[in-house]
Amino acid sequence: MRLERRAETPALLSVAVPVLALLAAFIIGTLLIMISGASVPAAYAAMAEGAFGSRFALTETLTRAAPLMLTGLAAAVAFRARLWNIGAEGQLYGGALAAVWIGTAPLGIPDALLLPAVILAGAVAGGLLLLGPAVLKTRFGVDEVVTTLLLNFIVLLFVSMMIEGPMKDPMAMGWPQSETLPVAAELPRLIPRTRLHAGLIMALVAAGLIYVMMTRTVLGFEMRAVGASPRAARFAGMGVGRVMLLVALISGGLAGLAGVSEVAGRTGYLTLDMSPGYGTGGVVVAMLAQLHPLGVVLGALMVASIFVGADAMSRAVGVPTYIADVLVAVSLLCMLTAMLFARYRLRRG
Repeated sequence: MRLERRAETPALLSVAVPVLALLAAFIIGTLLIMISGASVPAAYAAMAEGAFGSRFALTETLTRAAPLMLTGLAAAVAFRARLWNIGAEGQLYGGALAAVWIGTAPLGIPDALLLPAVILAGAVAGGLLLLGPAVLKTRFGVDEVVTTLLLNFIVLLFVSMMIEGPMKDPMAMGWPQSETLPVAAELPRLIPRTRLHAGLIMALVAAGLIYVMMTRTVLGFEMRAVGASPRAARFAGMGVGRVMLLVALISGGLAGLAGVSEVAGRTGYLTLDMSPGYGTGGVVVAMLAQLHPLGVVLGALMVASIFVGADAMSRAVGVPTYIADVLVAVSLLCMLTAMLFARYRLRRG
């Protein structure tokens, strides 16, 4: 048996691939729930209720989806140009650190400009963190998977040093966290008495802008061309290095905005446990969406609902919350397998 690339992927197959992948993931999840001894209908009913069954549940799902949308977009943009950004977690924390520093430092920024300054600082910090690995890739051929992955640890250690040292909140009773952002630097709440904030609007706007950029602009065409074949793009006169650097700034900036969304919208201050893995979760979201910017929104909602609903499912039927990690991981594996057979067919010989 051998794999033979299809001349083109049928439209019906493109639609069926994600559906079948998710169906396979939930079948495997069903088997795991049965092994745990819980009722499958009761478990999934509790998961749906926990994710969407009330105002509180729905707003918590949307709150968790916002940073996943931004890190998912970061991965989708970079992967489309074959820049394998595995450092969104570090870029998220870098963006959050820059946002908190701008928001709390005595720089004399007027209140009306403080929130835009915080957002801009987070985006710039995230973009610069990916720019370094992109330069190393384009100038010296250094593998960006290694550099972006290792940079995560460097950024987290630097954040730890800052919130234990010069940026530590003296009122935090010794707890390692930054000072709290002033009210003028906070993202407004969308629904009173919930944690849902304007970071969701920022993520949705970013998804729309990235979609337009990737489908309607010269840069978007160049990104797709470089991702399809850097050698052909270079032969056509495109500046491959320039495109890579622009992609790095956009991708890292989006991940940095995820950090801004968390500190300015949800927590108000920076801690090392602020992100439960939004950076790596963004890679899953991007792959589930097949790198489509609008699909990222749906992928983020799905992943967020699984994680939020898993907590309710655990309390209701006693299933371990780790089932959420398994469902998301299996969804990714099923999606990658389905994408393989959408692009290739099996042949004998």
